[in-house]
Amino acid sequence: MNPASKKLRWGVLGWARIATAEVIPAIGRSSNSKLQAVASRDAAKLEACRSQYPEVTTHLGYAKLLEDPEVDAVYNPLPNSQHCEWTIRAAERGKHILCEKPMGLDAAECRRMIDACAANRVTLMEAFMYRYSHRTRQVLEVVRSGALGEIRFIGSSFRFHLANPASIKLKPDLGGGCLYDVGCYPVNFVGMVADAAGGGGPASAKPVSVAAECFRQGGVDMIFSAVLRYRSGLVASINSGFNSQRRVFSEIVGAKGLLEVPETFFGPSGALTLTTEAGVTAVPVEESDRYRLEVEDFADAVFAGRPPLFPLSETMRNAEVIDRLFAAANNA
Repeated sequence: MNPASKKLRWGVLGWARIATAEVIPAIGRSSNSKLQAVASRDAAKLEACRSQYPEVTTHLGYAKLLEDPEVDAVYNPLPNSQHCEWTIRAAERGKHILCEKPMGLDAAECRRMIDACAANRVTLMEAFMYRYSHRTRQVLEVVRSGALGEIRFIGSSFRFHLANPASIKLKPDLGGGCLYDVGCYPVNFVGMVADAAGGGGPASAKPVSVAAECFRQGGVDMIFSAVLRYRSGLVASINSGFNSQRRVFSEIVGAKGLLEVPETFFGPSGALTLTTEAGVTAVPVEESDRYRLEVEDFADAVFAGRPPLFPLSETMRNAEVIDRLFAAANNA
């Protein structure tokens, strides 16, 4: 463990909404981190940063932040198409990296990033903040308890209506599309539950077959649905989209019970619903400061020289499954 007074000094690449609304405030709330520097290619955004965080160093251009000796770790929330380049460049400057999901546009990019970080002996993690929530811990506890019996079906959806026509999420050259943006969460959730149900280690459960359909507009997938089948007989469905009413919900169906997981990827308090022959039980969920917990775990992993909670093996599996889903949709 790091001394209580020691803090990981973060640099942030860009003044993105996810950074300004979630991760930068989480760094401020954390016990073992501090915001050291922010970079942007837009001078006006740096001025906005200085007005809000006058003590923070600002850099006009991402490369300058990577040369800052006062920065220990980099948070990379750049557009998806820029994750690989700037993560590798950060690793080559000896910076630890927390990279937004999806870490790469395909498995090959993810492998290059992982190899670069290993070669430079820096910590790398994909930022799946939902894995730090009490909701996720409760899901895993129920699955591992055996209350559901053998898991037969998992369904997981993450969709919303994207009203901003100028959003980078709609730009194919920046890695837009709903599967990359929100569909990667159901893909990961299904894999996480399948791992827990099978009793194997992280990323041990991989589908033996996949089928997929999507609707594209402007060069990106606006809605994407898929079915995955596992060797055990487990079947899973995922759904993501930009063109319909918001829905963030999952269900896990076993031979002996059903677990319903509302707001699967978010942190509010509430309850899961467990249905078995004994009746219906509410499984309470505490509110979770999941971004702060993510930041703190990453910083502690750096100080302790251990892997963070979310393993790179799952990052690779997610990327490999997404590659297969795109291929299946293209061939449908």
